[in-house]
Amino acid sequence: MLRLAAAMGVAPEAFWRLSLREWRMLTQAPRGTAPLGREELARLMEGWPDGG
Repeated sequence: MLRLAAAMGVAPEAFWRLSLREWRMLTQAPRGTAPLGREELARLMEGWPDGG
């Protein structure tokens, strides 16, 4: 968990001060969100092409 926190930019001293509830809020996906669908991805790619 400390490695994940470091990858997220959370300093070790801040990590050790986190409550379990705060840790879960940082690491869990928001409820009610669905994965990006193919059509939505295509629309985003058209709107913001990466120029490649």
